[in-house]
Amino acid sequence: MDAATQMAADGLQAFGMIATVLWTMLRIGAVAMAMPMIGTRAVPGRVRVILAGTLSIALAPLLPPVPDWTGFDAATVLTIARELAIGVSIGFMLRLIFEAGALAGELVAQGTGLAFAQMSDPLRGGTSGVIGQWFYLLFGLLFFTANGHLALISLVVDSYRALPIGAPLPDPNAFFTIAPTLLLTALRGALTLAIPLTVAMLAVNLAFGVLARAAPAMNPIQLGLPVSLLLGLFLLALLVGEMGPPVQRLFDAAFEAAGAVTQ
Repeated sequence: MDAATQMAADGLQAFGMIATVLWTMLRIGAVAMAMPMIGTRAVPGRVRVILAGTLSIALAPLLPPVPDWTGFDAATVLTIARELAIGVSIGFMLRLIFEAGALAGELVAQGTGLAFAQMSDPLRGGTSGVIGQWFYLLFGLLFFTANGHLALISLVVDSYRALPIGAPLPDPNAFFTIAPTLLLTALRGALTLAIPLTVAMLAVNLAFGVLARAAPAMNPIQLGLPVSLLLGLFLLALLVGEMGPPVQRLFDAAFEAAGAVTQ
């Protein structure tokens, strides 16, 4: 083989590797854009692209072969849309769980009198309560501490084996069946996290209400807010040590739902 032929063969091999990485980046990039923490406005788009490209280069040799490039015809456009839909579905399942944590924080803030403490939220966009942001960050710390990022990569690899690039999607109605079930699980988990502190703060508010009726000269309403705030922060500090198992169950439910979508 002469030098020109060897160079042409090397060029075709290089273009084939680039095409494989680009096809793989579609699903992984969609997951990175839709998942919590990494897919938020706090992480620049360039960082997400670099992360998706790095994972694609590392995982491409382990995945089934990609379809041949035939140009931007109808089949290619539909394949790209399918890859993006699969990636967004996986990321959306995890985002539901993190939003459940933020909801639990908002419920706790209503009981402790911190609902008025609003500030810019770069992770979710817009403005939200500080307790909701704290819960969101806590979910993120627990996610990475429990090696959730490694489980997510394993889930993406399994999704390629169950649904290779170019394969037709399963029944689309499965997503609309699984997503509401996961939403109910997320809402139940948010209430489970918030109910202990909410009930305790309700008892405190009722006690101050009775005291205000029995001894109005003491003006207990002025003491209600600082006492509720301090007690709420104390109970919240106690709640942190017990949040691991219920949050882990929520993560397990999200991974099971995401795995069911790609089957």
